Amino acid sequence: MSHRPRKRFGQHFLHDPQVIDRIVDAIGPQSGDRIVEIGPGRGALTVPLMRRLGAIEVIELDRDVIPLLERACAGLGELNVHSADALRFDFAALTGAPQGLRLVGNLPYNISTPLLFHLLAQDTVFRDMHFMLQKEVVTRMAASPGGRDYGRLTVMLAAHCRVEQLFDIGPGAFTPPPRVRSSFVRLIPWPQPPFPEADPAHYARVVTQAFSMRRKTLRNSLKPIMDATAIAGAGCDPGARAETLSPADFARLAVVFGAQAEQSIDRAAAPREPR
Repeated sequence: MSHRPRKRFGQHFLHDPQVIDRIVDAIGPQSGDRIVEIGPGRGALTVPLMRRLGAIEVIELDRDVIPLLERACAGLGELNVHSADALRFDFAALTGAPQGLRLVGNLPYNISTPLLFHLLAQDTVFRDMHFMLQKEVVTRMAASPGGRDYGRLTVMLAAHCRVEQLFDIGPGAFTPPPRVRSSFVRLIPWPQPPFPEADPAHYARVVTQAFSMRRKTLRNSLKPIMDATAIAGAGCDPGARAETLSPADFARLAVVFGAQAEQSIDRAAAPREPR
């Protein structure tokens, strides 16, 4: 029984044994780890991980590939399959791992960014995450301030985890081969916030607004939510562009933005003087 990769699921099945071994070694599964794999497909990673651990949980949207996966893993241990969409999956429901879940996956490139944001919202349940992604996306994830690859994705990730770009993977390692190169990346959630903590919603609002017009200065890009005086009050140059700011700079802007929002609410709630 065979299974043709389906374009609507963004399926590119990993098949190169050397690449598979390198990935498993980078993950470094240890006895007692609770590993959850997103999109196992035909089991290229699932099988070697089960051989080391004896148990794994997987999340697979394509119901037709599950029988192939179960056959490939037969006799290797406990395979717990969640037939579900990872974009809607509640990872916090998989409790019981004292050191946190270890998440791995060959993520569909067509949903990689929204899936990453979905995972960030649940980052406290993860010990680490290892993913295959489009190289361009990983380059943006790991970018430093000042470059063209540095943007909203970089800054949003930086508030939640450390990003380590490990190695590249050529198209020939997959069936069918994608039109782009891939990279393998490790995400390690911060045990403590890496910079002064801001409200997550305020942080996201400021970052999104700043990069919505990335070629403009902060004075202009943030104008709908903050004026130049407030930007300077956060220790940032109103004449700078968003791509030059560090994640910590955005956190300070978010704190000021949040304070302004609270003052506006207080003024709106204050009783008015009778005329």
